Amino acid sequence: MPSTGPRPKPDLASRVRAALERAEQLAAERASPQAARDPAKLKALGKELARLEPIVRSGRRYLKLAAELAAARELAEGADPELAALARQEVADLESTVAVLDAELSDLLTPRDPLDDRDAIVEIRAGTGGDEAALFAADLLRMYSRYAERHGWKVEPISVSPGNLGGIREAIIAVRGRAYGDLRSESGVHRVQRVPETEASGRIHTSAATVAVLPEAEEIDVKLEDKDLRIDVFRSGGPGGQSVNTTDSAVRVTHLPTGLEVKCQDQKSQLQNKIKALEVLRSRLLDRMLAEQEATRARERRAMVGTGDRSAKIRTYNFPQSRVTDHRIGLTVHNLQEVLDGELEQIVKALRMQRLEERQDAA
Repeated sequence: MPSTGPRPKPDLASRVRAALERAEQLAAERASPQAARDPAKLKALGKELARLEPIVRSGRRYLKLAAELAAARELAEGADPELAALARQEVADLESTVAVLDAELSDLLTPRDPLDDRDAIVEIRAGTGGDEAALFAADLLRMYSRYAERHGWKVEPISVSPGNLGGIREAIIAVRGRAYGDLRSESGVHRVQRVPETEASGRIHTSAATVAVLPEAEEIDVKLEDKDLRIDVFRSGGPGGQSVNTTDSAVRVTHLPTGLEVKCQDQKSQLQNKIKALEVLRSRLLDRMLAEQEATRARERRAMVGTGDRSAKIRTYNFPQSRVTDHRIGLTVHNLQEVLDGELEQIVKALRMQRLEERQDAA
């Protein structure tokens, strides 16, 4: 009998073909003299092509195997018993592969938030817990840096305020790559339960750090007027190179209409610090604009900046049990050290699926 397994979806096949055509169109546009003269357009074309790359790779294979599956099904219904038996086996093998590609492409072709393909600005601050909270903030900074390395993204420190014992009070980094889509759900209060090295009695302490992940804003998104900015320079503090504590290279930018303030002192020159501070300011203003437009995003923003209090948590890192629990989706994994080493894929994927389901429910 012919197989009754899954058949290639015509709708999915047509969407794959449309994506392939779009990729060819983008490649032609990027190679044009007009694009070469427009860096902003060239960058936008490159980003869209990068987004389509996995669709093109899987889509070509899907269409090829779907055609082979259709041909095998015809043979399986033929009069030759021996040939039909071989064809039925081929159908069974192809169906399983096509089903995997079907699920993969359905996910890849689901409309994405256009911000997901942007670079990310990640802000980490020590919360409740004193020196232990600062040490935990340093652990989170390392975790996100290692996760970025695994994906071939570049991490650029913007501002780091060191704490005691090797901890950090605050760190702001830019993650260069299609990072925002993966990291956006990391925003919130992260809680750690462990015995501090300084605790002689061996009691478990609970500390917290806050993480805020912002999409990188481009100049076209947020226009900063000189009249709306107050720029102060001051002497850098803390450990560093020759420019630290010797020149007025640190910069504080205040956005007068909103009162938002950004300080940067980790770059080598006043100009570099100003550029980095303006980058963070644009991202914060873009995030505020989006929050005002979308009530749901406003709630996310209020939750992510939080207070640093132990009770307002999205995730707990429990060292005695080697356990990481994300409280929003009820996911628990027992590989805490690997997670802190940047193995966040399982958690990131589960959170991405939750956002996708919420978006589909709202549609």
